[in-house]
This record gives sequence, C-alpha cells and structure tokens, in this order.
Amino acid sequence: MDTQTLAVLDIQTMTSFFMWCTILSIGLMLFWVLMWFIVPDLIYKMQSKFFPMKKETWTIAFYCFLGMYKLMVTVFFIIPWVALLLIA
Repeated sequence: MDTQTLAVLDIQTMTSFFMWCTILSIGLMLFWVLMWFIVPDLIYKMQSKFFPMKKETWTIAFYCFLGMYKLMVTVFFIIPWVALLLIA
C-alpha cells in the first residue's frame, strides 16, 4: 500500500470509530433520560446511598450531569465525526 491509500484507510477507520462512539454515547444518554422519566425515585434512592443529599439538590446535580455529558459527547465525538465526514 502506498501512503495515500493508507491515509484514506485511516480516515475511514477514524470516521467509523467516531460514528460508533457517537451512537453509543447518545444511546447511553437516552437510557439515563428514560430512566429519569420512568423510575426517578428508584434512581434517587440508589444514588442517595452513595451521595446523601436532598432530592431537590440531587435533581439539579443530575440535570447538570446530563447537560455536561451532552456537551462532552458533542465536543469529543459529534464534532470530530462531522469534521471527518467533511474531509473524506
């Protein structure tokens, strides 16, 4: 293989990698959002054993966690995936 073919193969591999990272990360986020809507009290009871706090405080912390997770997925997976799609 010449270097040009190797570079294309690497871009395709990286594009596939970031695509799957995006899919899995968004799937995980959707799972947590669904759990939040379906069984919020169960999640609070399980987590309050490790991190004792008021339910209102926990709700804000969980909401902030989801926001930060969404931001991290966007910055570290979605944007690189789109960039690789544009240059491919």
